Amino acid sequence: MSLVGVVGAGVMGSGVAQTFAQAGHQIVLIDNDPDALAKALNAIELNARMSRMMGGPAVDHEQVLSLITTGTDLSLLAEAHIVIENVTENWETKKAVWLELEATCKAETIFVANTSAIPITKLASLTKRPAQVAGVHFMNPVPMKPAAELIKGYHTTPETIETVRELLTSAGKRGIDVNDASGFVSNRVLMLTVNEAAYLVYEGVASAETVDDVFRSCFGHPMGPLETADLIGVDTILYSVEVLYEHFADSKYRPCPLLKQMTDAGLHGRKSGKGFYTY
Repeated sequence: MSLVGVVGAGVMGSGVAQTFAQAGHQIVLIDNDPDALAKALNAIELNARMSRMMGGPAVDHEQVLSLITTGTDLSLLAEAHIVIENVTENWETKKAVWLELEATCKAETIFVANTSAIPITKLASLTKRPAQVAGVHFMNPVPMKPAAELIKGYHTTPETIETVRELLTSAGKRGIDVNDASGFVSNRVLMLTVNEAAYLVYEGVASAETVDDVFRSCFGHPMGPLETADLIGVDTILYSVEVLYEHFADSKYRPCPLLKQMTDAGLHGRKSGKGFYTY
């Protein structure tokens, strides 16, 4: 059993905390917003209770919650073996967190970035331990997904990758090895798809329902791209596309203005109750 720090108690962070608590690891879940921590614990309890109903294993929700400690102070992670960072896809926000983690955690601690698009090597440059930094791009909902991208930064050692792989394996997840690049594999493709789908709505070519119907009915996808955007978070989609645009300086990653307007309006998808659809 490892002591796993999880930074960020949003949709992804709470899913990561639940996943590794279910695997028997002691979890310290950190967020600067106490309300977010309370919501995360409620979500974890609900998801654990419903796990079997949703096609997952039977989960003892009381046991899971007993393994999760919450707090607002990163100093609680001083003795963590591995820290998984899940804060919003904003470089300045991530930078502040990583610098504080570097100053707080013991020298042996491995840092894992759960990021949609920011290169792992760029995040590792904020630390004095780049060899102990790896990326894991989890998919939502985290407890239900059997695999995740496992990303090696420029300096990441094989030993670090194997330690992180073992952590994933302990939770029943397969790490798919991917080299470091903005967006990795999944979001290099997915974010372009969602962004173009948003443009179709923005330009009046089709409604969100019609766009998703084409992907479900013609391609057999279980979810359309705009349903997926609502699940991930419209704001997260926008920030990820902006990172790709900044990194590659390629106009094909231009963010759709509709994504910007929806983000500004608080239409972030399922987590806010309304996005391309109403929940």
